[in-house]
Amino acid sequence: MPYGYGFYWDPTYFLVLIGALICMIASARVKSTYSKYARYESMSGMTGAQAAAQILREAGIYDVEIRHVRGHLSDHYDPRNKTLNLSDDVYASRSVAAIGVAAHECGHAIQHDVGYVPLNLRSAIVPVANIGSTLAWPLILAGLLFSSRTGGILIQLGIMAFSLAVLFQLVTLPVEFNASGRALVMLEDMRILNENELPKTRSVLRAAALTYVASAAAAILQLLRLVVLFGGRDRD
Repeated sequence: MPYGYGFYWDPTYFLVLIGALICMIASARVKSTYSKYARYESMSGMTGAQAAAQILREAGIYDVEIRHVRGHLSDHYDPRNKTLNLSDDVYASRSVAAIGVAAHECGHAIQHDVGYVPLNLRSAIVPVANIGSTLAWPLILAGLLFSSRTGGILIQLGIMAFSLAVLFQLVTLPVEFNASGRALVMLEDMRILNENELPKTRSVLRAAALTYVASAAAAILQLLRLVVLFGGRDRD
């Protein structure tokens, strides 16, 4: 007979709720922190795009294209086509917050240029992590419909697939923290921001980093729930 878990309330839902709450708090904090320091215009007068261009030149990177993309804080570096994509909030803004975000993305470009191992590892596991996150729940739900050994195997495969998505979240953490660390060093060494502006930018990058910590924590709690519900159990 299939497990009833997942179709009605059980105590392990608290793990999911805790993870969701952590993510909501982290998301609210990064938005409020960015909004706060987006009001402070940098003394250098540089935009996010200009700061990014200068940082890349200083790092000896000339094959990365800086692009303007739509969206709110949708900034990212794409190693596949070597593009540094800056959002509406960052590209033309002269705020210390925008410059910090742009520098952070430059940090990823530099990681790619120097062959930073965690970044290479993250890029390598993206395909399997995507497959894992896509197949995890269908496998688990299919397992609930089968009895005995077949269902148990499907559920365990689902848990293993979800574990790949969790692994991706964990590998992301050192990549993001390192990119922020590189950003702050470059901004200081190149005097793009002064000593009064750096703490503001540091607060923005710290808040952004916490969103990745929150996502990883939520994924771990969800995995723990799956293990508690189904791990190591024999089906009836």
